[in-house]
This record gives sequence, structure tokens and C-alpha cells, in this order.
Amino acid sequence: MSAIFGETLIFQQENGPDVDLVVFGDEFYSRYETGDGYTVLYDAAKGLFCYATLQDGRLISSGSAISKRPPEGIRPGLRDDPAIRNQKFGQRYHDLRDSEGETNSVISRTLGPIDGLLTGRRVSQGQIHGLTILVEFADLSSNITAPDVEAMLNGENYHENGNFCSVREYFRLMSNGKLDYTNQVVGPVKLSQPQRYYVQHLLCQEALDKVVNELGVNLSQFDSRGEGVVDALSFMYAGRTLYEGNLWPHNAILHSTYNGIRTNFYTIQSLGRERVDLSIGTFCHESGHLLCRFPDLYDYGTRDGDFEKSGGMGYYCLMSAGNHLNQGRTPAAICGYLRDLVGWCDRSISLNTSGLYDAKHGDYGTVFKYKTHRASEYFIVENRTQRGVDTHLPDGGLAIYHCDILGSNEWQGGTADRHYQCGLLQADGHLDLENNRNLGDVGDLFTDQAGVALTFNTTPSTRAWDGTDSGLAIGDIPAAAEVMRIAVGAVEPPHTVQGAAIADLLIPDNKPEGISSAIAIDQIGTVKTVNVGVDITHTYIGDLQVELQSPMGTTVMLHNRSGRASRDIKETYSFDTLPGLAQFSQEALAGTWQLLVKDLASRDVGRLNRWTIEIGYEISEQAIHQEMSPNLDIPDKNASGVSSVIAIAASGTVKAIAVEVAIEHTYIGDLLVDLVAPSGQTVTLHNMTGGSQDNLHQTYDQTSAPALETLVGQSLRGDWTLRVKDLQKMDTGRLEKWALYLKG
Repeated sequence: MSAIFGETLIFQQENGPDVDLVVFGDEFYSRYETGDGYTVLYDAAKGLFCYATLQDGRLISSGSAISKRPPEGIRPGLRDDPAIRNQKFGQRYHDLRDSEGETNSVISRTLGPIDGLLTGRRVSQGQIHGLTILVEFADLSSNITAPDVEAMLNGENYHENGNFCSVREYFRLMSNGKLDYTNQVVGPVKLSQPQRYYVQHLLCQEALDKVVNELGVNLSQFDSRGEGVVDALSFMYAGRTLYEGNLWPHNAILHSTYNGIRTNFYTIQSLGRERVDLSIGTFCHESGHLLCRFPDLYDYGTRDGDFEKSGGMGYYCLMSAGNHLNQGRTPAAICGYLRDLVGWCDRSISLNTSGLYDAKHGDYGTVFKYKTHRASEYFIVENRTQRGVDTHLPDGGLAIYHCDILGSNEWQGGTADRHYQCGLLQADGHLDLENNRNLGDVGDLFTDQAGVALTFNTTPSTRAWDGTDSGLAIGDIPAAAEVMRIAVGAVEPPHTVQGAAIADLLIPDNKPEGISSAIAIDQIGTVKTVNVGVDITHTYIGDLQVELQSPMGTTVMLHNRSGRASRDIKETYSFDTLPGLAQFSQEALAGTWQLLVKDLASRDVGRLNRWTIEIGYEISEQAIHQEMSPNLDIPDKNASGVSSVIAIAASGTVKAIAVEVAIEHTYIGDLLVDLVAPSGQTVTLHNMTGGSQDNLHQTYDQTSAPALETLVGQSLRGDWTLRVKDLQKMDTGRLEKWALYLKG
């Protein structure tokens, strides 16, 4: 399917000149307006586009051609009643799709019942050779030749007419080289009727009969699997794209058999008038349905019961509106969600382990995935910087998709039961795509965000569709670039500590010893930033010196007899406004911070009213050691075993880890010992080794148990669980004690 979202296009009339109309819809239901917003219909009896009027909630032709003034009483923006619209949609869908054998065909095109994909024969890998038939009408031909189309479909280094590449090159790029899709182009064949006839009558059968019976094309050469089925069949008709009826670009099924070879899925789209009209976007979109059984990632406006369309994935995927970018000459990439579904990604990198990850633009063989507690639901992270096929995206940066193979992009509500199959988390939180305000704009993708950018309590958030915390946290996102390094995991928010002193101290006149006021900071850590707020009343601030002194004795001048006869100091000093404060960086935070104020000239006096300090800091390395003595009997040959928990309250992330266990047992080869981190990740420490040896008294660290390395970078805070199981008969034992050593 190829949808149009308010584009102005040119339409032919049998009995009048070409007209410009604004189009909304797809091959199942569409609406046309004049430039000033009046709804129009094609009146076949007149051979003209005429103003529409409503009769019992249904749009009908007024009989008045749009070359004239609108008839009195007709207003702009008329639409079918929602129920009428859905009735028309359903009938049209039935006409095109019923032969696919779908039990509920009206809902299936945005729902992927086969692990996220559409039903039907899929040929998304290997060398696939399709047949493309060029078609002319009795009243309309084209100057585009078969070699012109062959170059667009199959060419190497194809850039004609501003196209980014050929169709073959596009799918080789998107599939990581796994799909090599070429086409044999035949024709043009001349049909028996004028173009308008084929709006209501599908041209495919007539054109295919001519190709097989008159041109002698053998369909068996288009059956890569030897199954007696044509892999790919496409029709391209002369003239501009006619976004009406059966000539609206679409993908459907054609049941015909020639010499034991039957046809299956086909696509139809326009050929154009001259070679300059050739563009790859629509052909790639419809081929995505035909070859890969990709669903549409946008909203038909009929399935969710609200009668309203949403933008789905907008311009950010070929299978939404991305095929229209750069007038179809540079279609957007196929999003990582769909590429992963058809097995085009050789590397699936789990983001469930905290760490730093490099997302490279154009690495279409890699997918970054974060799994939630539901097998069907996950998040995908992808670099969509504006380069390559993404050059014409409305925004560039890090794209984060919330995916659920059981969802549908017809469901924009975002509830636990009705939500998108693949939705873009728009960084600005505006939900423009869900509300159909646009198909993408600046602010959709994540760029240049230090610290925490996305968690369960941000907007947008990484909550699962059922409202629970998925656990995904992303931070420290750089500016858009070919490679974007991001931090994934329990990203700690910036640590700050504040203090304030209401001093109310008179500043002695012309006394170099001055006064001091202290603020005590108890927090242990290392200084990163300092902000100081000062409130002094004085009639001549040119007399004053104001300094800040750290617990280590470092002194930084805040104000040094400037301002002459100006009155009072009410100022906040920071690293940005006073670079000298950077001298405190990396000093110890805890201790007494002092504000020193001196009046170094006579006559004027003043008072230090109050001052404040805010210090950003990083937590110093922590050494944590906790022990438990559970003295638990380990049940014999029992898969449940016993568990003991150590709760860690400290914040920060794991830098090093060791586990000490003391287990009394007469045959340690029976034992399985696991450590479960607060994240739920499990590391096996002892896996039924040691045979008949007695007792397991062992300390495991990152050297003796390398799997512990996978916990580095995870959060310290939470419940750490030691789980011990005896999986064989006869011998029994006891978990006496265990200890956890952490550095953070």
C-alpha cells in the first residue's frame, strides 16, 4: 500500500484539462480537495472532477465542475460520515484482499500475525528475479523504455534523475547483502481500453495474458524455489500516478496459472511520461510488502474504532511515509524493527547489560535491542543521522522504537491492549505522530543530551505498554554523527549537595581581616561543579573583596573591588560565569566551606546578609562488604533449592565484585550455585563440578569466575541473591554463610 498525506498532485480528466488536487488516503479509501479546501469527486458521467455534496452522510457529485465557482450552499472540507467511510474502505479492501484467504482481511495489513509479518509466501533472502511489465493504455503511452526501467530496477551505481540508487541496490543495502532482487522488464504492452476504464477494472490479467501468450514469456524463470509460484510480479502503467481506484499504487494477489506456474503477489505503480519521472520510492515500498510481507507502519483510520488516522512511523520508515522523501528518489531506510523481523541483521546486541554502545549509521546488519518482561515487546535503538538514505529525514540523531509484534500501527492509543506495533519515541514528547499533526519534525530524535535522557519517569518514557518500568535507561547522548556512543543502563542522575547560611554579619569598615561565614558539608565525594550565591548590602561595592575558601584551603576570588559606587552585591557565581571556580574541581567535598568578605576602604559600611553554595559531585569509590549467615538446609534433588538475599542501599554502579560462599555438603558435584543481581541477571558460580569432594568454601572474583565481569556497570542498589540447588540424589548439605564484596 502507498499512502498520500496531503500532497498536491496532477489529475487527468476525460473532458477537461489536467487539474491540481490535494490528496489524502490510500488505495482503499481516499479523499480529494481543491487548493482552497473543497471536497471533489470524479463524475464519470461528465468526465470531470466535480464539487462534492453530502446526501445521507455520503459524498456524491454535485454535477458542478471544479472549473466553476462552488455551488451555493456547498462548504469546504466535506467528508463521508465515519460509518460510510469505513463501509467504503471495507468494500474496497474486500475487492483487493479477499482472495488472499484472510479470515479478517480488513484488519490484517497493519497487524503482522506471523511474528510481526503479514501472511503469505515470503521471499526476503537470496537471489530473487522478478517480472516487471510495462503497460500503456489505448489513449495514453509513455516515452520511457524498458532499458530505462531496467536501469532503475537493476542498475549498479544508479543515480539518474536524482535517485539515491536502484531498487536492487536499495534492498541489498537494507538486507545487509542477504536479498539480491532483480527484475526482467518486458513491454510496453498496449491495453484495449482507455486509462479511465482501468480505474474500475484491474489491468493485471489483461496485461499478463499479452506477455505470456503474445510475447511468449516463460514464467518458470521467476520461480527461485522451484515451487511453481512466481516470486515477484510488478506492473508499471504509462502516465503520472493516478491515485484512484485500481490504479492507486498497491500490492495484492493475482490468481492465474500458465503452463503449471501460478502467480501470487503483485504490485502496481505508475511508469511516468518521460525518464525524468522515474523514482524508486513507491516501487521499494510495494516490494517491501510483496517480497518481505512487511506490514504498513501507519494508520488506515478504521481499525481502532476512533475513525481517525495517525502518522504511525511517519517519514522514519519506508513502510510508513518514508517512500515519499525527496519526491520518492531517496526513500528512507527500512527501520531496524522490520529488518530484524526478516532476519537481515547478523548481529543482535543486547542492551539489557549496562555499558557504553556505539551506534553506527548505515550498519544495517546490526540491531540494538532491549528486551522487556514480555517476549513480544522490546525497544530498538538506531542511529538515524541525516546521511545516506536518511539524508532527507525531517530530523537526525538517535531513534528509539517501542516495539510489540502483537501491536498494530492502527492503534495510536498507547494502552496496554491497543498500541503501536512499532512506534518512535519522539524526544520532544509532543506525540505529533500519534496525533497526526505531522509525519516528523525537528525534535523527534535524541541528540546532544548529557546525563539521563530516557528512563521510566521521563517524557517520553521507557515504560512498558502495561505501565511498568521496563528498566531501560539511556543517557549521555552525543550530537548526531556517523557514530553515536551512548550510555545504557542505570544512568545515575547528577549528584548535588546544597548549603545555606543566614549570616547577618556587619562588615567592618576598612579592616583587612574582614569577616567569615561557614557552611559545613558532610557528604563524601569529589567536587565537579560549584555555584555560589552572595547577598551583601553595601553602599560602595568598589571597597569589597569576596572570596570562597574550600575545606582544603584553596581560595578563589569572587569579587575584587569592582563596580565602584554601585550598591549591593546580589550575584550567583558558577563555572560558566567565573572560570576560576574550576580550581575546586577534584578536591574533596566534605568539610567547612567559608565565604570571606573584606572592606578595604573607608567611609562606606555594609552587611553580609546570606550566602548559599551548591556543589555538584561524584561519589568517591565505595568498598562494600556484607555477610549473611542463613544456615539453610539445601533440599536433596530439588530444582527450587534455597536462596539468601543481601540488600545493598548504596547508589552508584559496580566497578568490581567478588562472592565468598561457605557450603557444607558431602558431594559438591551435586550443587549449582548462582548469583542473581538486582537487575535479574544471573551468573553461575559453581556448576556441578568437583565430583565427590566435600564442602564448598570458595571465593569467586572476576578472575576465577569471568562471568562476574558482565555485572560491572550495573547498579549497586537492590537485592543481591545467592541461589543454591542440589540437583542429584543421596547427599545433602547446608548453606552456612556467604559474603558479597563490591566496589562502586
